[in-house]
Amino acid sequence: MTLLQIASLLIVLSGAFGAINYLVFKLPSTIGILVVSLLASFGVMGIDYFWPELGMADAVRTGVTSIDFSDALLEGMLGLLLFAGALHVKLSDLKAQWSVVLLMATLGVGLSTVVAGVGFSWITGTPLLIALVFGSLISPTDPVAVLGVLREASLRKSLETKIAGESLFNDGVGYVVFLVLVGIAFPTDHAHATDATGAFLLFVQEAFGGAALGLILGWLTFRLMRLIDDYSLEVLITLGLAFGGYSLALYLHVSAPIMAVCAGLLIGDIGAKHGMSAETRTYVDSFWKMIDEILNAVLFLLIGFEVFAIAFPTEHMIAGVASIGLALLARFMAVAVPIVILRPFRAFSPGVIPIMTWGGLKGGISVALALSLPENDYKPIILTVTYMVVIFSIIVQGLTVARVANKLGREPDLV
Repeated sequence: MTLLQIASLLIVLSGAFGAINYLVFKLPSTIGILVVSLLASFGVMGIDYFWPELGMADAVRTGVTSIDFSDALLEGMLGLLLFAGALHVKLSDLKAQWSVVLLMATLGVGLSTVVAGVGFSWITGTPLLIALVFGSLISPTDPVAVLGVLREASLRKSLETKIAGESLFNDGVGYVVFLVLVGIAFPTDHAHATDATGAFLLFVQEAFGGAALGLILGWLTFRLMRLIDDYSLEVLITLGLAFGGYSLALYLHVSAPIMAVCAGLLIGDIGAKHGMSAETRTYVDSFWKMIDEILNAVLFLLIGFEVFAIAFPTEHMIAGVASIGLALLARFMAVAVPIVILRPFRAFSPGVIPIMTWGGLKGGISVALALSLPENDYKPIILTVTYMVVIFSIIVQGLTVARVANKLGREPDLV
């Protein structure tokens, strides 16, 4: 299939599955599309079980594996999704929560990586270094999944900013940690990060380089938009920033996700206030909201169909069930430790730890990172376990996080 045919099919299926969800299941749109996609996948597998001569499962599996999910997300869709998400997180709101977001996106990711990695090694017998790679890819909360759920839930503003801001940044930091650990665990594939010094330099290059590039490109784009009063051209310029900036970051070997977040935050706040007319702001917001909705639908559709690319032997499924609890424990540590550290210096609203623990959804980024691993004996179990954790997180946690927040967070909002 050509790229155009693949894109057309994905859009058609996203629209069809979205309509089925709207008319039948009435779930939040992204979760509903994932559920319908999974049901369709299981339906094809069921038909193939009873009528194997039709070859339906093999045909679908061939089509799914022909789409490089990892590249499609990490080098294509992710930049647009992160930029769109960051546009709607205001710097003023983020400034009030900066200490929480910073600690959770750095110390929290590190703690979660260690807890999940050590636990995974104990559960599966995987060598510790490779298990830490699993810990790094399962630790970041997926901003795509998180922001999609936040749109459906009525959370307090400070709590929403904590969850959204942390998910945007810990995704970028987690990706950098993953690259560093993969470089150490598989030195033949990433020889530049085989020792502590190389790992540290790679982290600095990726994280700080990505942030610097995003702020520079965002500032230049803002200065250009101040000279222009044409909403269609300005929308096009923001699209060029998201596409071009992400591609440039990949070329320069700095963190493209962090670049997209920093550029989006600058344009969404300073750029919107001082570089756009009211009409332009309306069109920019509407355009990026539509891009976000469409790409979210396609992404969750792909996650559902990725079941065809994964093997499910019994021992892998047992490890997957155990790892669901492990991922929640790692997330709890990533939330609780930074909050305990900060409690003497600021107040937190009741229920913040359980709400943020349960609201830390995993998503397509974890699956994409697992798929991007070099071929090795442990990749199949890592991929299966990752997929099971992600599906549980999106469906079970995603459908209940609003109720958890409403039950535990009734008291007045605190900073």
